[in-house]
Amino acid sequence: MVAAAPKITTYRYRFLVGSRLVHRGITTDLERREREHQRRWPKGRIEAVGGPTSHAEAWEWERQQAAGPSSTAG
Repeated sequence: MVAAAPKITTYRYRFLVGSRLVHRGITTDLERREREHQRRWPKGRIEAVGGPTSHAEAWEWERQQAAGPSSTAG
């Protein structure tokens, strides 16, 4: 019997400095990713977009975000 691969929870996020969006992306660890971005933007904060999701759904969201403003909101 083959064990199922563990499900990895992925988060979509925005990184803000004040109210200005400086980055958006996906991660499996919001706290770690916030610390990484704070090296460049020390006063920034991470904001989850929606709840946890599958990696495939998060990747699709990220691809749509990169496509520009005509993409699906979220």
